[in-house]
Amino acid sequence: MDKLRNYDVSFSGLKTGKHEFRIEIDKEFFQLFDTEQEFTNPKIAVDVLLDKHSTFLEFEIKVNGTVELVCDISNENFDHPIENQIKVLVKFGEEYDDSEEDVITIPTSDHAFNIAQLIYENVALSIPMKKISPNVSDDDLAILEKFSPKEIQEEEEEEHESDPRWDALKNLKNKN
Repeated sequence: MDKLRNYDVSFSGLKTGKHEFRIEIDKEFFQLFDTEQEFTNPKIAVDVLLDKHSTFLEFEIKVNGTVELVCDISNENFDHPIENQIKVLVKFGEEYDDSEEDVITIPTSDHAFNIAQLIYENVALSIPMKKISPNVSDDDLAILEKFSPKEIQEEEEEEHESDPRWDALKNLKNKN
């Protein structure tokens, strides 16, 4: 966790109220995590709004920038805009607990809160499942759709002649 210390937000010396922080992240930030990325060349600005209350903290983390993705169709690189925000409530308790979706509990003795994982998740959630370059033409998409496998309709299967051996079993099912 020491490698992520630069992303600690120290709240112990701050007055009650709203505080803003801005962080610029690039590929070095994502190299701190031992995971493979679906993107390259990230250029992202992170705006952190901390609303400090006497018994809890409210964080709003906004990410805005671009990442480079590889198109699933043409295999070419393209820049994809990243824009997302998450809100998290941080409360104090006995020990660290992030089992609730939007609430994180940290020990009462802590004086800073690390936002690195929240930034990482915020960016990861902004990456689309289908990565299609804006340069892919409508003709390419039409050809792809034409040759894509189609789902078999169950109704079409029922139109075929039925086997009398199965009909007897279906009648049993219908009686129950």
